[in-house]
Amino acid sequence: MSGCGKVKAWQVPLRLVTGAFILHSGMEKWDGPDEQAQGVHGMARQTFPFLENIDAPRFLKLLAAGEIALGAALLTPMVPTRLAGAALTGFAGSLMAVYAQTPGLRKEGSVWPTPDGIGVSKDSWLLAIGLALTLSPHQKHHKHVKHIKHVKHVKHAKGHGGCHKHHCHHEQGGHPGHHGHLKQAKLVAREAKEAKRLAKGVSPDGHSHHHAHRHGPGHARKGCPAHH
Repeated sequence: MSGCGKVKAWQVPLRLVTGAFILHSGMEKWDGPDEQAQGVHGMARQTFPFLENIDAPRFLKLLAAGEIALGAALLTPMVPTRLAGAALTGFAGSLMAVYAQTPGLRKEGSVWPTPDGIGVSKDSWLLAIGLALTLSPHQKHHKHVKHIKHVKHVKHAKGHGGCHKHHCHHEQGGHPGHHGHLKQAKLVAREAKEAKRLAKGVSPDGHSHHHAHRHGPGHARKGCPAHH
């Protein structure tokens, strides 16, 4: 059912179970006996008086056809979930109206069922499932919301990118408050250069350590042929 792209995974068990149950119920009523027709018709006409103009066997056939159609719609993936849910809500709402209006199905002054009304009261679950399917978000609406979130995320990321560039520009000396950092960097570079020169054996005045060892520490720089 989910392969067509119209039914979400969480909707599959709801449509499958309710569809199979209602389809089976309709098929059993299709060839139901007269006793069943009289009982179902008697309960329905107390809630919906206009049904008195329809004889019991015909009403049972119409009810059976409606249940078969509804069950098949719930089991068919091509039928949109919200449409199938709306049909299920209407059907279950009618059953709950019969439950509320038929004497003996509810305890007096209460919504809870009597032993005779337990079977009908369970149709409230069909009503809840129908509402859940009807109120489920539309597929296009869900994609639109995801697109809006994606656009906002991209704009947010670009905004942070601009801040990062601005921060890097300040670090490179574009802001007057960072002169102290530049001076410190120059000092570190100067010390590194001095350490490199000492490692090669050259003093700050240009004399090598070998030259100082031969002529002595007091050797004058201008007397050395190396400086002429």
